[in-house]
Amino acid sequence: MLTREELKEKNSQFWNDFRKFMNKIKSSNGRRMNWIAYPSDVKNIYIRLQADSKSARLCFDIQPKDQGIREIIWEQMTELKKVMENCMNYETSWIEELYTKDGRAFSRIMWELKDVNYFKDEDQPLIFEFLKNRLIEFDEFYQEYKEILISLAD
Repeated sequence: MLTREELKEKNSQFWNDFRKFMNKIKSSNGRRMNWIAYPSDVKNIYIRLQADSKSARLCFDIQPKDQGIREIIWEQMTELKKVMENCMNYETSWIEELYTKDGRAFSRIMWELKDVNYFKDEDQPLIFEFLKNRLIEFDEFYQEYKEILISLAD
């Protein structure tokens, strides 16, 4: 079992290594990108990278405080579902309602690689490739359609 400090160091090292792995890859719009903190450019929409002892995930989280706005954005995303899934080349999970620890509802679109453990050095290349491919595919879709989301969230 790792101590809290060891866990923090492992986590930091993992994401720093991934940042280096993605360093030379540009966005589909030709700009340099901070892939770890992918900018949604839409208030309360977050693109999150997650990895743990069971899986790795790319999550598109819709988290406005106003339930009505969340529902409108969710509806728009479901209208773009076919386009998004064609871009992603990977099974997509659509979860209309989840809850944060403090009880706020949010919606999530997620791509997950199961049965990998980011604590295992031999799994890290698999996780890096999975996240890289999903981010590049997502970026192509998002750069094309983000203006729709920006107009809905304002």
